[in-house]
Amino acid sequence: MKIALVGIGKIARDQHVPSIAASPDWELAATCSRAGSVDGVPAYTDLDEMLTAHPDIKVVSMCMPPVPRFEFARKAIAAGRHVMLEKPPGATLSECHALEDLARKAGVSLFATWHSRDGARVSAARDWLADKEITKTHITWREDVRKWHPGQDWVFDPGGMGVFDPGINALSVMTKILPAPVHLLSAELEFPANRQTPIAAQLQFTGSTTADFDWRQEGPQTWDVEVWTNAGKLHLTHGGEHMTVDDKEAGDDPAVVGEYPSLYAQMAELVATGGADMDLSPLRHVADAFMLGKRVQVDAFEW
Repeated sequence: MKIALVGIGKIARDQHVPSIAASPDWELAATCSRAGSVDGVPAYTDLDEMLTAHPDIKVVSMCMPPVPRFEFARKAIAAGRHVMLEKPPGATLSECHALEDLARKAGVSLFATWHSRDGARVSAARDWLADKEITKTHITWREDVRKWHPGQDWVFDPGGMGVFDPGINALSVMTKILPAPVHLLSAELEFPANRQTPIAAQLQFTGSTTADFDWRQEGPQTWDVEVWTNAGKLHLTHGGEHMTVDDKEAGDDPAVVGEYPSLYAQMAELVATGGADMDLSPLRHVADAFMLGKRVQVDAFEW
């Protein structure tokens, strides 16, 4: 199938373009971006122009930041195209619900992607936990914003989500592997004195579940989920790529290797079957954190 990418930035170049190129399901047929392009692929700066010029492109993958994404996705759906949304699927829950309603009325597929759910051992962790009694869960998601978003001020602007840009990845794993849903009880959010979104967050959920997010960690990065159960301790590391139970390696290899290749395989299946997947549970937890969170001012952040 022919597919177009909208927003050719770091995540598109690092993940989307190579995943499409390696997939037997897809052909990258056009791009739309203010500045970026892909060699050998027709490039546009106006979405309407691209959609008009390529009626044969039935699927559009949205890779730009969340704040401008709604209008682009709305136009693609109105033009009868299936739409794939980079995480988070929108800047607000209301936007996401509106897109879901529009897609349903238009009869097109809509996919809210959560790439960390396709870490190599995340499904294995879900399966192992399914019949266990969970006593405690702790998530540690600490990384360096300077490494992953160098100079990208939009992450600290309203709607950029701050530390919840990576933190929502942890929440997507949590909502996939825990056999019973949890909800937020309290949060403490650390805002740099010169920024509009938090750089760190500590979260307390029901079910003895806690999370520690921080965007200031230099050196080795930490993406861990620990779950204590009546049958032992499960530990996911490297964002779900590795899994141990009581410090012993566990979990089988996935059918499709790689987070983004798996997402594009799922999108192909949704289009083929006329399905949709708009699970918004990770974004709900982020919204709850901003509603309940205690705001703490910390030192200013500069690149």
